[in-house]
Amino acid sequence: MKPNRLTECGNWILERFPLTKLWNDHMAQYYAPKNFNFWYFFGSLALLVLVNQFVTGILLTMNYKPDSQLAFDSVEYIMRDVNWGWLVRYMHSTGASAFFIVIYLHMFRGLLYGSFKQPRELIWIFGMLLFVALMAEAFMGYLLPWGQMSYWGAQVIISLFSAIPVIGDDLSLWIRGDYVVGDATLNRFFAFHVISVPLVLVLLVFLHIVALHEVGSNNPDGIEIKKHMDPWGHPVDGIPFHPYYTVKDIVGVGVFLLFFATVIFYMPEMGGYFLEHANFIPADPMKTPEHIAPVWYFTPFYAILRAIPDKFAGVIGMGGAIVVLFLLPWLDRSKVKSIRYRGGIYKKALFLFVISFVGLGYLGTQPATPGATTVARILTAIYFGFFLLMPLYTRWEKAKPLPSRLTEQPSLEDRIPALIETFEEMTVVKPVETQNGTVLKRRPNLSGILKVITRLAINLKKSLD
Repeated sequence: MKPNRLTECGNWILERFPLTKLWNDHMAQYYAPKNFNFWYFFGSLALLVLVNQFVTGILLTMNYKPDSQLAFDSVEYIMRDVNWGWLVRYMHSTGASAFFIVIYLHMFRGLLYGSFKQPRELIWIFGMLLFVALMAEAFMGYLLPWGQMSYWGAQVIISLFSAIPVIGDDLSLWIRGDYVVGDATLNRFFAFHVISVPLVLVLLVFLHIVALHEVGSNNPDGIEIKKHMDPWGHPVDGIPFHPYYTVKDIVGVGVFLLFFATVIFYMPEMGGYFLEHANFIPADPMKTPEHIAPVWYFTPFYAILRAIPDKFAGVIGMGGAIVVLFLLPWLDRSKVKSIRYRGGIYKKALFLFVISFVGLGYLGTQPATPGATTVARILTAIYFGFFLLMPLYTRWEKAKPLPSRLTEQPSLEDRIPALIETFEEMTVVKPVETQNGTVLKRRPNLSGILKVITRLAINLKKSLD
């Protein structure tokens, strides 16, 4: 009788809630291109990290005190006295940095394969709104430990709003909730971080996925798979997302968790980039740190801010560096989506853009010396040049002809023999005397390493042409 009652109960639910339809539309009967590669892991990884942040955040709020007199001590209490509190805190702090690593790589994948182009403009817009909401969430959460860098970083960032003409002073006062960063600021940031912004994130994730599944996923070739359908109405070059890509994503999740756990257990501070050393000192309004810098994932935009001499112009530049990303679908005039079929101009421009972004990120962590400021200004020009000149160079360059169907690329298994051969070329086996006798050990081979680097440089040059 029990199985029948369970079946009846399940049918009763399905008649009133479209669970089966949702599963089929978004998993079992959602056809994705069959040539997804490494770059397509980061969407599912972003969802995984988001869940990690929600779960660990809820656990942290059970012992955290949003009070300027108690906040820092409550974090220390979580780290020292709460059972497994140190692990939850490190999972949350490491998860914040992991989230931005995954998101930046996810966005880079969009630049590589043109995932922002027609008909996926709305997917890109929702994704960029997610990015802005995530930045707001991270900034507000950054204040909560109430350490020196939390306090002074918030002080500097909030003061930037005062540079806005007419409404600047009132806006910065409203954000702080007081004339100085204090208890009112901490309380409202806690409310936004724990309740308001997470609700916005969940809504935007939902809209992002629904928009994606409406038009279909892009692929490394940038070809619309819906143009070729089989007699049953399924894309010839597509495969069901479940079980094929759900199983494949499990492998990506396993590798990610390996790195994630390594950071948590062995280097949660990551040399001061994930958790700054000054943040282990209670906030002191009377003592300014020697060098104030935001956490690493904000530093590219912070470097742009510092590179511009005028305060208001710097704020405009920093905001413009984010706004210009929203315009990307309308700036790119190329007839093809994927970098595989674009001309050499876009490849070189993207290469320079990556260098500028990474360089700005590094400079944002360093003191603002005259030399560093000059380099930051050059990199800022390259950053904006990539976007603002895009309507010209994407129109000029000659694209390669697109194949009619998806192309097959070598898999990791196919590349393993070449990887083994390269490893053997870069190392050499030498006899080493030990207490147990002579043993053979591999040592780096300088000449082989130079040959491999030279070959990589030549191949990179060819790929950019």
